[in-house]
Amino acid sequence: MTSKRAVDITVKVNGKERSAAVEPRLLLVHFIRESLALTGTHIGRDTTNCGACTVLLDGRAVKSCTLFAVQADGRELRTIEGVGNTSALHPLQEGFKEKHGLQCGFCTPGMIMSACALLEKKPHPTEEDIRWGISGNLCRCTGYQNIVKAVQYAAEKMSASTPQA
Repeated sequence: MTSKRAVDITVKVNGKERSAAVEPRLLLVHFIRESLALTGTHIGRDTTNCGACTVLLDGRAVKSCTLFAVQADGRELRTIEGVGNTSALHPLQEGFKEKHGLQCGFCTPGMIMSACALLEKKPHPTEEDIRWGISGNLCRCTGYQNIVKAVQYAAEKMSASTPQA
């Protein structure tokens, strides 16, 4: 992949610093999937319409199909692989499971990443907040109601486990 035009970048990915030489035109989604082998971030339409490629860049939900990998240089990136694990699910992952927030699962990683960004900013979101927070992500299988319930479940669980000051 390296060429005369390759640019060296260093990105903190899911808490671990990663470096690579990338072509300046390489999309962030392809860097994540191909260079880092983190395939939970899905490639949808490469047009920002679906949100399947949503990741957190410096804590902000972004669509990685419209950013270049070089734009992530020196920044912090969080992918779905950085959210919980099979032995300790994140409350959002648990909520999607418990509240049947997914069917085919293609949109789920992007939905979860958008919901993570929302809950970090608004730990007690209203239904309207949740619908707005996931509005950049399309799901063709569900009617969104169970996705909203999954995010509400996670918000309640996360606030219950957070000590009040």
